[in-house]
Amino acid sequence: MKATSILLASRPHGTPTEENFKFEEQELSPLKEGEVLLKALYISVDPYMRGRMSEAKSYVPPYKVGEPIAGGVIAEVVESREQQYAKGDVVLGNLPWSTYTIARGKGLTKIDKQVAPLSYHLGILGMPGLTAYCGLLFIGEPKEGETVVVSGAAGAVGTVVGQIAKLKGCRVVGIAGSDDKIDYLKNELGFDEGINYKATSDMAAAIAQACPDGVDVYFDNVGGEITDGVYANLNKFARIAICGQIAYYNATTVPVGPRIESTLLKKSALMKGFIVNDYTGRFGEATRGLAKWVQEGKLQYQENITEGFGQVPQAFLGLFTGENTGKQLVRIADPS
Repeated sequence: MKATSILLASRPHGTPTEENFKFEEQELSPLKEGEVLLKALYISVDPYMRGRMSEAKSYVPPYKVGEPIAGGVIAEVVESREQQYAKGDVVLGNLPWSTYTIARGKGLTKIDKQVAPLSYHLGILGMPGLTAYCGLLFIGEPKEGETVVVSGAAGAVGTVVGQIAKLKGCRVVGIAGSDDKIDYLKNELGFDEGINYKATSDMAAAIAQACPDGVDVYFDNVGGEITDGVYANLNKFARIAICGQIAYYNATTVPVGPRIESTLLKKSALMKGFIVNDYTGRFGEATRGLAKWVQEGKLQYQENITEGFGQVPQAFLGLFTGENTGKQLVRIADPS
């Protein structure tokens, strides 16, 4: 059987382009004992992948030039020589961007097809949902009546953060990049207020207006000038969860901004960066909580699904121009 994969053709300088990707077809070998043949159904594209395209040391190893890019994939078992999995099972794993893949059973998670749509396991019941739950509740620790601000609020993580904060009785302000996204946050997801950062010349003043009682919890997905504006409005004992810094992912020089240490000191504030896997011991708790809220209709979720394996690079590049609302996925095939 032949499979088509997407390789990292070259390391980007600044914002990635389609030239950094290469499609390659190869013949797959027969299965060995303990292996499964997987057909990709959904591929997740995520901002953190930009960091792995560079050589810089980070919390995960960089992708290698000339080898397939990998990330979250939902796949169907086509053939199995691993007793845990049978033909027709659907699994989640960190897998190559490929139409078909041979993988070992270790590291795969079998998905219950009855719990929720399959794609949700790459979104609200997968890494983005777990990131939102763990970062907000275990670092932010929001209390009823407090003000929670979320940057990147219309993305896969931000939409969930804001809704959980509302479930905890907080006032929630979301920052996003278009009026349509702000309308969605307020009218569909129940955010109390929203700020279109692209239409705002003074972020500190805009946040002060949207947060008359100051900011108690800040869930930061973007960094940059947006975050500088939030820092100017922090309350005493504020908590800051650093989840992402997308404003810097394509930077070609080291960014310089306001020094935050004196603000943290004066406000007795807590700032903590985190990676979702820091909380693997609490994933069971988080997954049960998210699934319960989804099944009760208390968490709404939007997906932006692009069709076709050939569109994976373009879907990824769209993350850096703000094209998606909610989780960005690419549907590769339907289950058999």
